[in-house]
Amino acid sequence: MFSKQSCFDTTLKTVYIALGSNLGDRVANLLQARERMQSSNLRLTRASSVYETEPRGLLDQPWFLNQVIEAETTLFPRQLLARLLKIEQEMGRQRLLPNGPRVIDLDILLFGNMVMHLPGLEVPHPRMAERRFVLEPLAELAPAIRHPRTGRSVREMLTEVTDQPVRRLTS
Repeated sequence: MFSKQSCFDTTLKTVYIALGSNLGDRVANLLQARERMQSSNLRLTRASSVYETEPRGLLDQPWFLNQVIEAETTLFPRQLLARLLKIEQEMGRQRLLPNGPRVIDLDILLFGNMVMHLPGLEVPHPRMAERRFVLEPLAELAPAIRHPRTGRSVREMLTEVTDQPVRRLTS
């Protein structure tokens, strides 16, 4: 018999993943990333609207399209991260500048109620509470969900980042 912690764990966990793109056909990039994520061990259940957002950090670059998806997975956090990094690489993501332009950016925001801090992976995402481009689409999907560390709801966190321009494109 296998324990829940075994490599054969089939327990579904709900995850939220942020998608962003500001190079090339941004809409097609988001769609392609969602299609590449879908698999037997990562099932996309809902997607937020697409939002156009001003870049943060490095301002001299095109505006982003952002979206958040909700998914169910049997993967462990490191496995999910590896899958997302592979998709980024296959789609041509180049990490030339911090906060620089990108064809696609995929970030794990929440992984169930898990809290972890490992080299290269922190869950919940360490800067999600500061980013309206993440909180706006996440609030569309799960406004009452609570941050596992702070206990604050997505709706509450969103009220504190009103100074960042975000424009909803689709519903």
